[in-house]
Amino acid sequence: MSIHALVSFFLLSTILSAQQSFRVGTATAAPGQKATGYLEVPAGVDPAANIPVVVVNGAKPGKVLALVSGAHGTEYTSIIAIERLIGALDPAQISGIVILVPLVNIASFEQKVPHVNPIDNKSMNRFYPGKADGTQTERASFLITKQIIDRCDYLIDYHGGDLDESLRPYAYWGPTGHDAQDRISKEMVLAFGLDHIIIWRERPTDPAATRYLDNTASVHGKPSIVVEAGYAGTTETDDIALLVNGTLSTMRALKLLPGDPHPIENPVWLDKIVDVLGEQLGIFYPLVKRGAYVEAGMKLGYVTDFYGKIVAEPRAPVAGVILHVNALPTLRKGDNIANIGVVASHAP
Repeated sequence: MSIHALVSFFLLSTILSAQQSFRVGTATAAPGQKATGYLEVPAGVDPAANIPVVVVNGAKPGKVLALVSGAHGTEYTSIIAIERLIGALDPAQISGIVILVPLVNIASFEQKVPHVNPIDNKSMNRFYPGKADGTQTERASFLITKQIIDRCDYLIDYHGGDLDESLRPYAYWGPTGHDAQDRISKEMVLAFGLDHIIIWRERPTDPAATRYLDNTASVHGKPSIVVEAGYAGTTETDDIALLVNGTLSTMRALKLLPGDPHPIENPVWLDKIVDVLGEQLGIFYPLVKRGAYVEAGMKLGYVTDFYGKIVAEPRAPVAGVILHVNALPTLRKGDNIANIGVVASHAP
């Protein structure tokens, strides 16, 4: 081979290699490689942030799946599950690309603040698609929309019981009315294998105000689901395994991994969620546990003042399953006492 031909060959090889590489933030992985990096949220009205991201570029071509966790930085089970998947996923076995974001809300994790980003006091799953010139939460949401949602074909959003939530595992499936997309997202949620599934029908449809991560992906035409396991800041082995094994099963259903998925055969479909909220400051004593089924009117617990006098006895407004109940004695006005899932009359 002549020098000219050799140079041309190497140039062509370099171009093809660059075309096959996949970059998210500062993480770039060629086929068959795994790379780590950051989504660099620029400084604005408040500080910058670096959100960790991993790209697993499979040895074989295929679709792009995004796995995102840690919008609430004290939902530890979901964060650790993604960390386990970062180590477990082998590019040699994967057809396609997996983007993993283990922890969106760094400040929440660092400061042990539930529900919100303490930098701007906003939930990092309520401000999608975000704003390039907004507060840190909005700038991060904007970056995730551009770098991850717009680049993926499917998305799974991971959550779990926050510090004040005693939660039983469940998933959300949000039908869009687009048959092909809904068929795939339903296959995903069944393959994941959680035995209670909320049918999330009432979701924003305005692309400029989608609020939630998975809803933003759905509005952009990407099949997506939400999965939740873990409770009250714990990291139980069984809960972590639910999320790890569910992800691997869903990857098999989507043909990113070889083998057969293990879908749930008879899930409990839930038609809606009813919130029960606190009416005053006090000490909460629960009388029901996560996962219990309750009848309408059943007492969920009682609230005392700081002298031990009972000042409220919250009751279930509907019959259903306790998806989560307040895990802490502290109860403020407006705090969530319990979420009750109402069982659907028929499967979708």
